[in-house]
Amino acid sequence: MSSYDVAVIGAGPGGYVAAIRSAQLGFKTVIIEKNKLGGTCLNVGCIPSKALLDSSHHYHDAVKHFAEHGIEIDAPKVNFGQMITRKQGVIDQTVSGIKYLMDKNKIDVLEGTGAFKDATHIVVTAADGSTQEIEAKYTIIATGSVSSELPFAPTDGKRIITSTEALELPEVPKHLIVIGGGVIGLELGSVYLRLGSEVTVVEYADRVIPGMDGALSKELTKILKKQGMKFHTSTGVTSVTNNGDNVTLTATSKKGEDLTIEGDYALVAVGRRAFTGSLGLENVGIEVDERGRIKTNGHLQTNVANIYAIGDVVAGAMLAHKAEEEGTLVAEFLAGQKPHINYNLIPGVVYTWPEVAGVGQTEEQLKEAGIEYKSGSFKFAALGRARASMDTDGFVKVLADKNTDEILGMHIIGARAADLIAEGVTAMEFRASAEDLTRMSHAHPTFSEAIKEAALAATDNRAIHA
Repeated sequence: MSSYDVAVIGAGPGGYVAAIRSAQLGFKTVIIEKNKLGGTCLNVGCIPSKALLDSSHHYHDAVKHFAEHGIEIDAPKVNFGQMITRKQGVIDQTVSGIKYLMDKNKIDVLEGTGAFKDATHIVVTAADGSTQEIEAKYTIIATGSVSSELPFAPTDGKRIITSTEALELPEVPKHLIVIGGGVIGLELGSVYLRLGSEVTVVEYADRVIPGMDGALSKELTKILKKQGMKFHTSTGVTSVTNNGDNVTLTATSKKGEDLTIEGDYALVAVGRRAFTGSLGLENVGIEVDERGRIKTNGHLQTNVANIYAIGDVVAGAMLAHKAEEEGTLVAEFLAGQKPHINYNLIPGVVYTWPEVAGVGQTEEQLKEAGIEYKSGSFKFAALGRARASMDTDGFVKVLADKNTDEILGMHIIGARAADLIAEGVTAMEFRASAEDLTRMSHAHPTFSEAIKEAALAATDNRAIHA
């Protein structure tokens, strides 16, 4: 029987980062994965969706904007099969990179499903049914999540689909119905909208991306409507039926109005749930909460002292970068270090175009908490760089403490918001004030100038270019 210092179950971003950091710290490490290295994120999530988002963005630009830039081409056509092939190439290259990192750090990789025999022994069952048992002083659970189901909209992988099937459709739908106006639904809806699909979003909450700042939600809805996306918010789905070559969705609004929509496919994008069913948690008595997430303490330690859990299987945002931070934290904690994570500073991003990103407190949260704050906003349309690239939609909003001027939140909708939000994360990590941002030189012409201008607006209502 092979013995290890650290065993990691699950090779997604949280798991493989935890394994690498453990190996860097001198632990003999093994990682167990039943499918492919990279987990959901690299294979059927973050990476493939961004590949299709980028491909569809290029096509949309060719159709809508090339002529204005003085680029004259014949009418472009969508080769959807090539888009899928390119997407798979991106996945394969990324997964091979993870394999390289496992080899480089001398991490053993076991293919199969890992389940606890007891607190220090794990049985790994391969796809062919064969098993092997290993011993581990510490185990890190990083098995991630799966798409949530709706009892009245059971997915069949054909016409009623999850995000996994949406990344492998055999055709561009004529009409895609999206159930859920969160990150996954809007991103995949954007892919097909750009490629010519009619896209209708049905959301139970009163707005899309309900977890983000309300101003971002309002602006994104306006922009996506302008692009052609249709929305039914405050509307609950009651049934979805696969008719063979199309689907029928019925819903009822909170005002009591009935709605029937027909389309080619219905994408169920109502969130994800922790995946722990195959772990044999009952064999070691690991406790879970009412939503099936593994309970942990501040060190991500379960009630079984030598077993830890990270990423989507524990409470908190289901984000790859959050899982990576947690994987690093556990490895360093096991090595006797004193790492920390400020969960308030884990940014959230929506990769539509324009992109949406936020970090820290939203305006709604500050109001609910009774915190006195000041707000400053600046529109990208006022930037020379945005006009030059024809990316003028959106704005930056900076929220700061009314008395101390400390930045409490930054919220961006606009071109490259996913990258720009890092400035807000950095500033808030060092507890910067809005005035600190105003004193920093921002290169001209850049999109980042909007951050400085928004900080000026929050500091003393003195944005220069507003």
